[in-house]
Amino acid sequence: MAGITEDPIAEQHEVHDLNPSLGVLHLIALGIGGIIGAGIFVITGHAAAAYAGPGVVISFAIAGVGCLFAGLCYAEYASMIPVAGSAYTYTYATMGRFMGWFIGWNLVLEYLASSATVAAGWSGYFTDFMRSIGLPLPAALTGAPLCIASDPKCSSYMPHVGDLDAMLHLGTSGHLINLPAIFLVVAISAILIFGVQSSARFNNIMVAVKLVIVLLVIAVGLPHIVPANHQPFIPENTGGWTFGWPGVLRASGVIFFAYIGFDAVSVAAQEAKNPKRDIPIGMLGSLILCTVLYMLMSYVLTGLANYKTLNVPHPVSMAAEAIPATAWLAPFINVGAIMGLASVVLVLLLGQSRIFYAMSKDGMIPNVFGEVHSKFRTPWKSTIVTGFFSATSSS
Repeated sequence: MAGITEDPIAEQHEVHDLNPSLGVLHLIALGIGGIIGAGIFVITGHAAAAYAGPGVVISFAIAGVGCLFAGLCYAEYASMIPVAGSAYTYTYATMGRFMGWFIGWNLVLEYLASSATVAAGWSGYFTDFMRSIGLPLPAALTGAPLCIASDPKCSSYMPHVGDLDAMLHLGTSGHLINLPAIFLVVAISAILIFGVQSSARFNNIMVAVKLVIVLLVIAVGLPHIVPANHQPFIPENTGGWTFGWPGVLRASGVIFFAYIGFDAVSVAAQEAKNPKRDIPIGMLGSLILCTVLYMLMSYVLTGLANYKTLNVPHPVSMAAEAIPATAWLAPFINVGAIMGLASVVLVLLLGQSRIFYAMSKDGMIPNVFGEVHSKFRTPWKSTIVTGFFSATSSS
């Protein structure tokens, strides 16, 4: 890295046609918006029940430290090459055009698949929430028509085959289309087109709501923890990588997914007011804050309910309902999950469109993906294409 004296990428992006309007707080909120979502509301329960037990708290610390080292690398590159593109741009600048192209398309796959998956998960929470307030949505319009054989709800359910084999067999789910997921992706794509500042404000609101709810769960849940649920804190190993310290390490690999999103801060480098200073602060600040919240939430979660019962789609609300004194939190937790997953989709779609923008500016893909709207100063065409494929995949 010491040998990088001139950055051809920065020269190509010298004309700031994007709007540099994001400050430190916007970037920290962007990082939190990308990180806190499915990880805290879904994956925590699965990792505790299947691998680590209450020791999942340690798993989050291990995964957080691993992400911190990656975050330090991102932060250094972002201060040296303060333009849109994240890992794609850094790879292009240091390893050449082919590796940049390769990493760029890997990022496209990551952001596109993740946004579609999270949107589908959001649809489930939203559907349950609407049902809880007496406004149930038609089942045929709230799920994907195809499913894989490892899903018990699938018409071709195959319980005795491996996950890989089951994925090769598709069946019908009884649904026609996942309208809530499509609606979410279309709505967020429109917000992203209308400007990065309006997108950041919308993200700030969602982040504020879910942070309040997460802190509320921690504050209310801590006094009602059942000590017996934390005994033993690290369950005895049952063979292989299940429970014990091997299980804690395996869970850290599983929940690493919960941290995906912190790198999206660097994608917005060209829209930051002072990227060389603000991008590292936004990235590392959001990562450290979310690690602390993850550890506290997992400690409370495994303290309110026995870890063996947490392998459900909504472990946080289920754990709250396990204690009468905290049961009133359940509806608020569902609102937090809806807001949390929506903000994750926003950050992922923003990152995807900016990757396309950066690759277009470097001649990797057609120029149309690099066109910026004359009024809103956003890469609107790449946002539309990204939204279309994400909506199609999530439906």
